[in-house]
Amino acid sequence: MFITFEGLDGSGKTTQLRLLHKWLLEQGHTVTTLRQPGGTKLGEGIRELIVSNKGEAAVGRIDSYTELALMFADRAQSIAEIIRPALDRGDVVLCDRYTDSSEAYQGGGRQLGSETILGLHRLICGNLQPDLTILLLPDFDASLTRARRRDGDESRFEQEHNDFFHRVWDTYRAIATREPHRVALIEGNASIEDVHVRIRQEMASRLFT
Repeated sequence: MFITFEGLDGSGKTTQLRLLHKWLLEQGHTVTTLRQPGGTKLGEGIRELIVSNKGEAAVGRIDSYTELALMFADRAQSIAEIIRPALDRGDVVLCDRYTDSSEAYQGGGRQLGSETILGLHRLICGNLQPDLTILLLPDFDASLTRARRRDGDESRFEQEHNDFFHRVWDTYRAIATREPHRVALIEGNASIEDVHVRIRQEMASRLFT
């Protein structure tokens, strides 16, 4: 199984991925986890460049299409190096962000358009789709505030204006509406444990029936 987690930074997706990883191990599954961008040596270098707030300081302004191309270079490498080999072994693969993030952030936020991202996905990723995508959309203002309060260098996207994130938010909702068979949309400000239980229920109903 290939399961991805999506949402704004501050939505709790990374926490939920870790909880699901732990639960799947307890159920006897072999699990591979990764994040995008990142996960491979090449991917971590790309992450440092386009997610870190030091990236543009080092290389100058990164054009939106350059950013998108780097995201897909990372994705192609992670598919070849991690995702496909793990799926071929029979692992459950949990990925923190995938092409939906590019559609939301570059397609919506940067206004490059969904068709551009979907076309690149078909070409570069061989149209490899997750079996299930967990999309977390808690309260917009609360999740954005949490993201902007984080310490560390990975804050390049969090420095964008609110209208950028509203476009990201709206694109995520459009993806969930377009692909309800794949995307499990979990909204609201439920507790960490309640969201974890909901994710397990979504897996049971969608993947184990």
